[in-house]
Amino acid sequence: MLSLQAIRRFCHAASLASTTDTFAVVSKQLPSKIPLQQSALSKLKAERDPDKLFILFKANAHNKVVIENRFAFEDTVSRLAGARRFDYIEHLLEHQKTLPQGRREGFIMRIIMLYGKAGMIKHALDTFYDMHLYGCERTVKSFNAALKVLIQTHDVRAIEAFLSDVPQKFNVELDTYSVNIATKAFCEMDFLERAYLVMVEMEKLGIRPDVITYTTLISAFYNKNQWVIGNGLWNLMVYKGCKPNLTTFNVRIQYLVNRRRAWQANDLMCLMRKIGIVPDEVTHNLVIKGFCQAGYLEMAKRVYSSLEFCREYRPNIKIYQTMIHYLCKGGEYNLAYTMCKDCMRKNWFLNVDTIRSLLEGLIKNGQLASVMKNRMAMERRNFLPN
Repeated sequence: MLSLQAIRRFCHAASLASTTDTFAVVSKQLPSKIPLQQSALSKLKAERDPDKLFILFKANAHNKVVIENRFAFEDTVSRLAGARRFDYIEHLLEHQKTLPQGRREGFIMRIIMLYGKAGMIKHALDTFYDMHLYGCERTVKSFNAALKVLIQTHDVRAIEAFLSDVPQKFNVELDTYSVNIATKAFCEMDFLERAYLVMVEMEKLGIRPDVITYTTLISAFYNKNQWVIGNGLWNLMVYKGCKPNLTTFNVRIQYLVNRRRAWQANDLMCLMRKIGIVPDEVTHNLVIKGFCQAGYLEMAKRVYSSLEFCREYRPNIKIYQTMIHYLCKGGEYNLAYTMCKDCMRKNWFLNVDTIRSLLEGLIKNGQLASVMKNRMAMERRNFLPN
């Protein structure tokens, strides 16, 4: 009597055999043998015809130069998906499972993710469910890959069922990364309570949330203006001994700036330095914007000036944009013009509205003529012979 494994493999082979017949016509149009060599990668990259691309990739199914190259796989599947040749994608990926590399979990994870990128969700999940048929061990890594693909469906019930049923069915122990994937997914779908409950339930199973878990939840609740819960999660994180990182601080500073609490945002940036976390360009830009919006332009200039003496970071285009925009609003066109020149020397260009505002201010103050005069003098000096 045939085993279940043998029956499933027989049925799978039969289905592929029927599909292969449809490719026979295409195969006749190409050489029967394609050299398996290093140039196969360049040939795959250059081929634009989906039929020829399929044949070329299949001919190199045993070529390690191609198979072990992640880009070659992703690029081929992406272009076949763009041509809506999902039958070719299925044929290629299903064939790969039967080869020796199909016994490696990392390789099967790649197939799961490729099916996901092609929008073939059912094929991706079936690949995960059938891993044992190919003699491939199933761990939390492949579970996380399948969970990522399933999340693309935005089917809350299916995601919850997958989280609750599959680990028990296949004896898979979830990890913190699993929690973070699910938490982020529910937050993006605006199911914030479900996201929080995922963290709580996983903690009961002994999976400790990390700073990414808390940061994701805090950011989601702040964005929905549920600042009481966001602050509570911040306090819970600190109480549990989970240290906030740079991203967590930036999320909280963003919340304070949005609520016009610029001084508290600045105090938080000072606290970051005290505990050994170096504020980045995002932090400085948020604090500068907070002071500008609150009407404390002098404080914004002080924060900007402090960047000139910062070894780790320098003002970037967003900081220039923020400063020049609010300097123009405050009528400080000389300083705005100086910053604008400095910005353009670095090949960074402000948006049109800010440039217009600066030019109108210079014209209004009668400064544009002197600016242009100085500019022309500098250009003449540069063209004069030594």
